[in-house]
Amino acid sequence: MTRTLPTGTQAPPEEAQLLDTSHEVLLKELCGVLFASLPRSDQRRKGAQYLRGLLGARGRKSIRNIATVVGGPAAEQSLHHFITSSTWDWGPVRQALAQHLARIAPPQAYVLRPMVVPKAGDHSVGVDRRFIPALGQVLNAQQAVGVWAASESFSGPVNWRLHLPRTWLEDAPRRSQALIPDEVDAESLGDCALEAVLGLPARWGLPVRPVVADARDADGLRLVRRMRGERLPMLARIAGSFPLRPVAPLPGHPAGPGPACQLLTAARELRRPVVWSDPSGELRGGLVAAVRVRPAGPGAARQGRGRRGGGELLLLGMGAAGGRWPAELWLTDLVDLPVAALVRLARLSDRVDLDFTRTADRVGVRDFAGRSFGGWHRHITLASAAHAVAVLARGDDRPARGDDRLY
Repeated sequence: MTRTLPTGTQAPPEEAQLLDTSHEVLLKELCGVLFASLPRSDQRRKGAQYLRGLLGARGRKSIRNIATVVGGPAAEQSLHHFITSSTWDWGPVRQALAQHLARIAPPQAYVLRPMVVPKAGDHSVGVDRRFIPALGQVLNAQQAVGVWAASESFSGPVNWRLHLPRTWLEDAPRRSQALIPDEVDAESLGDCALEAVLGLPARWGLPVRPVVADARDADGLRLVRRMRGERLPMLARIAGSFPLRPVAPLPGHPAGPGPACQLLTAARELRRPVVWSDPSGELRGGLVAAVRVRPAGPGAARQGRGRRGGGELLLLGMGAAGGRWPAELWLTDLVDLPVAALVRLARLSDRVDLDFTRTADRVGVRDFAGRSFGGWHRHITLASAAHAVAVLARGDDRPARGDDRLY
């Protein structure tokens, strides 16, 4: 998930004129929606400038490079203030973005995607030495979680939560310098992910959709249990060691609970072919087996009380014909959905990964270098809006350009 960011050559001023019609229309429409909550006209103007700079600047989307595209050195100081030390609230801007996308690109699910931002120093807000399970290594990095509104034809981030380690929260001078609000407290990465999405539809007037999450790390069991406790419809990728109890006996499996991987190995004969489309539109196929299960382990019985079907869940195994079985394990409380529909929901995580690499990274979603907690949130909010403009303007069948400009 890491990459080497371009060193970034500055674009000449005339490159600000490279807008095409589709970008202009989308940008104008979105700016009118996004910045309606900003009380001053100069803030709304700077918001639009920053969006244009994220889309048009070459290389790393630093404030200096952005200013070069939209106004030169004279704009740098005002944009720096607008992002790092202004008082405008990013929450209503994100809400406006999410509501706008729900109207024009209705989501099928909300995908939780972690984001790792490697850093060379220790001054950027939230940076710390962290073990990243997906990479199998320790990095000096920021870590955040994005909530992506996703469908088979579009995905874009609508909310973010920055994970702050205790080394930041318990260091009063460091915390004060970064302007971290008093209400921000220590939390696990799993809790960080859940808090990013919890109550989002109700607070922001968004449609209720399943939450698709990766729960394979050490915090995964707690994440799944909390999602169930909060009654979030969920589809979570789990580790093979996840403890579950089959509702009905499985051939060759002893009665009682067992690891999810063991249950699916016993259910090998239940595999059936399923076909879906990948993010490029190509048809893909694989084998899928579904087993009705209940939670196992401490607290499982307590969680099942009062639930329809006694807290039953569906365990899905996925794999290619002739390949390792199971290659992926997924757990869901959407027990009444057809298996093929669940597979399509799971594959929305592939859509998000593609759009992150192809677009979000290229509009600077990981490029904020400041120390300010609010600055990080303002930058990533506008980078999310730039991502939406770029993806919607490009469309599914139009590949991204080879340079770092999105128009």
